This record gives sequence, structure tokens and C-alpha cells, in this order.
Amino acid sequence: MVDEFYGKVQKNPLIGPIFIGVIKDNWPEHLEKMYKFWGSILLGENSYNGRPFPPHAQMPLQQKHFDIWLGLFHETVDEHFMGKVADEAKWRAQKMADLFILKIEYLRDNTNQRAI
Repeated sequence: MVDEFYGKVQKNPLIGPIFIGVIKDNWPEHLEKMYKFWGSILLGENSYNGRPFPPHAQMPLQQKHFDIWLGLFHETVDEHFMGKVADEAKWRAQKMADLFILKIEYLRDNTNQRAI
């Protein structure tokens, strides 16, 4: 699921260039990290060790980017899974997207106020 989802992300004309620009040729490492992240979140594998927000904090992301990301995520989950874990995956992705955009907007607003 992770491979297919990030394949869609890379092909998307709005968010693909952002991800490709940041990840560059490090897709295998990024995907490995995402396997661990989602495995820990959804399957209780406890294999992810990291902080997912900081890499996104300086990216030029807006609500529209998270909407596309979330749409692709839901689409991919729905193509392959149904049931409690699928619903949990989509719920967690939604909560993560909501939190990330709130934090990014907060950081931007506070940075702009300090510059005045």
C-alpha cells in the first residue's frame, strides 16, 4: 500500500514535484521509513522511531496539498482494504493532515509576526 500510495504521490502534478524535490533519489530510504511509520501506527509493530512533523515544517505546503495527499491516501486504502484497520488508517491520516497544516500555519504566522 505504501509503495502504491507514494507512486501516486510522485505522479501527482501538484504534490509530486514537492516530494520529489525534497526526497530526491532517497525514495528507498523514505519508503522504508514509511513502512515502519504506518506499521507502528496501524499494526502495533513499534518499529518507527522518529518525529514525522519536522521534515514537513519548512515545505511549501498549503491546505490544497494536504487535500490531494489525503485523497490519494484514501483512494489507495479503499482500492485494497476494507474494515476496521482501513477505517483507522484513513482516520489517522486525516488527523495527521489536520495537525500538520495547523502547525505549519502557526509557524508561518509566528515567523511573519516576528519579522514585522
